[in-house]
Amino acid sequence: MTFDPEFKEAISHLPDKEKDKLILRLLKKDLMLANRLHFELVSTKSIEEQREDLEKRIIERAKRMQETFYSVGYLNMDVRYLSGEITEHVKITKDKFGEASLNLLMLTEVLKNNNPNILSATPGKARKFCTAVISRVFKIMLLIDKLHTDYMLEFEEGLRELGNLMGENPYIMKAAINNGLDVNWLLQAEIPEDIKAIHKDLRNRGFLK
Repeated sequence: MTFDPEFKEAISHLPDKEKDKLILRLLKKDLMLANRLHFELVSTKSIEEQREDLEKRIIERAKRMQETFYSVGYLNMDVRYLSGEITEHVKITKDKFGEASLNLLMLTEVLKNNNPNILSATPGKARKFCTAVISRVFKIMLLIDKLHTDYMLEFEEGLRELGNLMGENPYIMKAAINNGLDVNWLLQAEIPEDIKAIHKDLRNRGFLK
């Protein structure tokens, strides 16, 4: 939504107390904006410290997913919920590096703790979860690709670990093959230069769904 100059001008001339009341009233209706302002104006933690806190929660939650595993369907829901926490962190802190690193950590920890649980399901029931994993792998590669090339070294170990974990899971490997993902990209820590075009083409052809 855009605001005309006259409206902006009128707001700028409101008394300070009135503007403060309006801001607080609006913030109550937009918790994401409130949290972002709190981080920028009040929080004593840096982006890196916030990221480290979330890394710890991701590792703990992935272990809990294994301990409380019920089905791949519920596991998929847990992963989506955790992914939402990462999205919230990024919106609050604008942590672009963390958006890639946290998603990579999440997927790696989930597979590390839950590969046996995933394989205990029937192929039919595991298919949706495995396709979602492949979709998330593409997302991670796209996020890394957007960063400066100097950051690639920091992702190499994580990408290889993820590739190895995927290789241990026949269901996920089948989903990778069926959805155009070459796991060697991860094992070699080499993201194709045209990864964006590859992803777009696969989506247009109905894959990754």
